[in-house]
Amino acid sequence: MKNKPAMEKGKTNTLNKLALPLSVMALLASLVTIVISSSKSELVYVDVNQLLEGYDRTKVEQQAFEKKAAVMKANVDSLLTDWQDELKTYEKERASMTEKELALKQELLQSKQQQINNYQQAIQKQIQEEDQKMTQTVVNDINDYVKEYGKDHGHRIIFGAQGSGNIMYAEQGADLTDKVLEGLNKQYHGQ
Repeated sequence: MKNKPAMEKGKTNTLNKLALPLSVMALLASLVTIVISSSKSELVYVDVNQLLEGYDRTKVEQQAFEKKAAVMKANVDSLLTDWQDELKTYEKERASMTEKELALKQELLQSKQQQINNYQQAIQKQIQEEDQKMTQTVVNDINDYVKEYGKDHGHRIIFGAQGSGNIMYAEQGADLTDKVLEGLNKQYHGQ
């Protein structure tokens, strides 16, 4: 019978030795579960069009662009008006011109018209480039802010919806647009 207490004592020592590692493993498993459950794995999105429209910098940049475009268009309009005035003068005076003067004036008017058309096309191209540049500046601001917002709030992914069917349904709580727009405008105004 002396062996029985010695055996029980051996079992107790083995259990005591296992208790600490088992406790540590249980604690680690609990921590992993807490971290996984607390991380934001929900799917969220922002409405890109609403951000572009509601972002204060978009309005400021758009106004500056429109002023610049209006000046460029006014230059083209001025050249067209001058050319039309010249054409009217030509129409009035052409009866009194010689054939050589008529040919020379027609060639001059055609050349001027071609120059104006080329200038007008260059201005339209420049306006498109300025518009793209302005839009890209605003989009870069928004993208940078959304990236930081996602990092700061623990989102793994933030989708961008554009109203063209890429997000067909989402719960109301998944839409971060208003929160992001509010923060974006505060950042723009230096608040």
